[in-house]
Amino acid sequence: MLIKRDDQTGLATGGNKARKLEYLMAEALGRECTAVVTVGGPQSNHCRMTAAACRRLGLEPYLLLTGPQPAEAEGNLLFDRLFGAHLRFVDTTDEAAIAVELACLEEDARAAGHRPYVIPLGGSTALGAAGYVEAMRELERQATCRVDHVVVASGSGGTQAGLVVGAGAWFGGPRVHGVSVSRPREVLVPLVARLADETARLLGVDPPAADAVVVHDCYFGPGYGVMTEDCREAIRLVARTEGLLLDPVYTGKAMAGLVDLVRKGVFERGQTVVFWHTGGVPALQAYRKWFAGDTAPPT
Repeated sequence: MLIKRDDQTGLATGGNKARKLEYLMAEALGRECTAVVTVGGPQSNHCRMTAAACRRLGLEPYLLLTGPQPAEAEGNLLFDRLFGAHLRFVDTTDEAAIAVELACLEEDARAAGHRPYVIPLGGSTALGAAGYVEAMRELERQATCRVDHVVVASGSGGTQAGLVVGAGAWFGGPRVHGVSVSRPREVLVPLVARLADETARLLGVDPPAADAVVVHDCYFGPGYGVMTEDCREAIRLVARTEGLLLDPVYTGKAMAGLVDLVRKGVFERGQTVVFWHTGGVPALQAYRKWFAGDTAPPT
């Protein structure tokens, strides 16, 4: 197994959103916007990195954070506050209600004299996903052997959509496996497929085949951001065998999925599997109670 380290992309401790933001922020600047409005959970990697990108580029960050407001600012939320982002909390997961609140936050930015650029959840648009089409071309250049499978956490779908398009366009078709962190397969598959088709049209490349979107939905537990025992075990396993940190929201669940898929024989002996590390390590702090009792393993 190989690991693609997008946790080392460099912006605000790194993560996959840097690749999407490269394209999205360029469009915001091209439109002469002065603020960016976006949405995610209190431990959203996307919100943390968007706020950081805004500060790098002289834009004002406005973040809508969904779910209960945490009692303490820790993990990604601490970073959001350090970057001085304007925060609005809304305790709901209803998409219609969130859309209304996002529009209100956009109006707040306008009322403050800004020209806002709105980025949807996770930066998952065709333009954002284009960053991951290019990422697959990067993997092709870096790989010293044939890559048969790519395993990645899939939430809002943009990263997986870009990888699927890139796999077909640039890389001879390694199978991209999305491990869902929040949605059942019947919801996430058509979402990723739609984004992949839109991205392919944007870039003028062939759309992926109908069966190219593979989603495994047995690993996200009760819901988004809710720790599972398998996730905790995967985080500990990788920390203690590789000295590598995963996060409880995305990569921990994706690694739990990968471990189970290996045990089930989904991958053939001799095949090369790339685990795409999408970052998110700051969120570990917010889940510290799950690891507080950890001690050294028996010797």
